[in-house]
Amino acid sequence: MLTVKQLSKLAGVTPRTLHHYDEIGLLKPTRVGDNCYRYYGDESVLRLQQILFYRELGIPLEDIKKIMGRRDFDVMGALRSHKEALQKQVSRLNRLINTVDNTINHLKGNTIMSEKSLFEGFSEEQQEKYAAEAEELYGAEGVRASMRRWKAYSADEKKRIMEEGSQNYKDMIAAMPKGADSPEAQAIVERWRKHMDYFWTPTLDQLFALANGYVEDPRFRATFDQMHPQLAEFMREAVKLYVANQKK
Repeated sequence: MLTVKQLSKLAGVTPRTLHHYDEIGLLKPTRVGDNCYRYYGDESVLRLQQILFYRELGIPLEDIKKIMGRRDFDVMGALRSHKEALQKQVSRLNRLINTVDNTINHLKGNTIMSEKSLFEGFSEEQQEKYAAEAEELYGAEGVRASMRRWKAYSADEKKRIMEEGSQNYKDMIAAMPKGADSPEAQAIVERWRKHMDYFWTPTLDQLFALANGYVEDPRFRATFDQMHPQLAEFMREAVKLYVANQKK
């Protein structure tokens, strides 16, 4: 039997997490002692492992509770599913690592990468996830209209739009030594804003929120860091100045 402290240390979770799982009925201790201490046996330990697997896959606690609460819940089947899902994650992460390595060589001038290869490893599923998050920030109707607009473009049009967007960032990197308030950087921000019309037309506040996300959101930040380690912050500062000037 393991105490809360022992299990939390073993599993890498906080005691508060175990208490919360108990309170919501997700993970009950095997027994509670006369001293009110919770004790966890082998079955509870294995159940916690299952919970953490599901959490690793981004499944909400309420959904985990429903899945594991089914009478036909199969531990072996769940483990096989976890393995398959994790293998897919490993494969995607390996592609992203390879993209990072290639981009480093690209920035050093050792190799030349195409625009398409800059985004290798970013799956359609991940883009759908980004879209769902965007709906929460900007409204479902606008985001879905944007997705419909994008899907309506031909393959050649999509290629041209992506190349245009990539060029904006390349030009911004070239303008960095001149400063975020330079006419060159501000002109590139204006081009970047107009480029957004291919997808949607954001308000000035939404425009800055998007640029801020390039810095604050680790997924976007990783993408920009591949192009230049200071690009995200520079882009945010340039957009901040652009928005302030437009509001005058």
